[in-house]
Amino acid sequence: MDHTMQFYIDGRWVAPLTSETLDVINPATEQPIATIAMGGADDVDAAVAAAKAAFETYSLTSREERLALLDSIIGVYAGRMEELADIISQEVGAPLWLAQAAQAAAGLGHLATARAVLADFEFERPTGTTLLVREPVGVCGMITPWNWPLNQIACKVAPAIATGCTMVLKPSEVAPLNAILFAEIMNDAGVPPGVFNLVNGDGINVGAPLAAHPDVDMVSFTGSTRAGIEVARAAAPTVKRVAQELGGKSANIILDDADFEAVISRDMSGMCTNSGQSCNAPTRMLVPAARMDEAAAIAAAAAKNVVVGDPREATSNIGPVVSATQYSRIQQLIDKGIGEGAKLEIGGPGKPEGLETGYFVQPTVFSHVSNDMTIAREEIFGPVLVMIGYDDDDDAVRIANDTLYGLSGYISGSSDRANAMARRIRSGNVHVNGAGPDFNAPFGGYRQSGNGREWGPLGFEEYLETKAIMGANTTT
Repeated sequence: MDHTMQFYIDGRWVAPLTSETLDVINPATEQPIATIAMGGADDVDAAVAAAKAAFETYSLTSREERLALLDSIIGVYAGRMEELADIISQEVGAPLWLAQAAQAAAGLGHLATARAVLADFEFERPTGTTLLVREPVGVCGMITPWNWPLNQIACKVAPAIATGCTMVLKPSEVAPLNAILFAEIMNDAGVPPGVFNLVNGDGINVGAPLAAHPDVDMVSFTGSTRAGIEVARAAAPTVKRVAQELGGKSANIILDDADFEAVISRDMSGMCTNSGQSCNAPTRMLVPAARMDEAAAIAAAAAKNVVVGDPREATSNIGPVVSATQYSRIQQLIDKGIGEGAKLEIGGPGKPEGLETGYFVQPTVFSHVSNDMTIAREEIFGPVLVMIGYDDDDDAVRIANDTLYGLSGYISGSSDRANAMARRIRSGNVHVNGAGPDFNAPFGGYRQSGNGREWGPLGFEEYLETKAIMGANTTT
């Protein structure tokens, strides 16, 4: 593909100011599929300078101009959906059907949602004799992960474009190729020079300088809690705004009046989606302690039906995890679960039979887990379910909230009871009875799952400052 050895700065594809490169590995084959240039602080300086200069004019564009620009971006993006899905399948390992139906589609969904929000968004509001004005925050640094790459790129870029901000994107170096295609889309859509800039690189050499840069007004970061802490530290001396969407260890409460067979089977399969590499995955399943064995048998049967295989095969439910590093960490945590006394129902260490090449993980179910075990505390980021028993509704809520995280939650059972319990869960999202994501609803977490919100109208808030103009509504 084109431009892998270049960065997109000030409306042009330019040579990097470093000589470092990195191979992009297909996790299904363990072979390189491309080599990318890796940037440094000087490349960040150039991109930020372009964004700062562009902000002077782009911040003054009208709603109508930004609506037209989003329409153009949406049109070009839609025309390259097949290509985007194909490259995500190769670099992330997502089954091609998932890359088409969800990975690439999510990016388009966020662009369309931002366009709809912008059409009616209230940027000015009188209050007495004062006019409240919402203005773009400025130059935004965006650091995105590899697991749902276009989802995270678009849910940051779209509201920034809509609100009049300019930006520098550093995508994950593990899965950077979709971001290069995204930059091509922005260029072809006619995004003004400097409004969108792309610099590839790692966290130390690009992410940290971007977060610390004095001319960056806001940083939006999605990734691990550990990395988020470092981003916040780098940003702190310049007192810039930092929005973070971090890790999770979401509880999934199965009430005693739920249809166990249907709900547990559904949620085991759903947890495995994207090979379990979702920060909001329902990886802690809470079931009535007296029915643990029954629930575990259903989960194990559902796991057995999850087909692990070549991402290019239509029959594959899940592909590999993204890298050798991720595979090794998952294996260590599975071993830890066995060592700490959890009951292994299905799966376990090692690769599925017949898949010796590639970073494939067996769908794994642990039952009789206590919430103080490592596998119940740490984000595994693989197709590994832990099942924890509870005594009653209060105990279920207590266990659900006994975590450092608070990104999402799940409850299934009678509607009134489930909705009442949802209000007691300390997380930014709660899915009741299998409800799916909503691009208009805010996405983000409590505690060490981050701060700020993305998606929909509330996602605009991260990219806006509020100005009060006193006396603006008086008449003379």
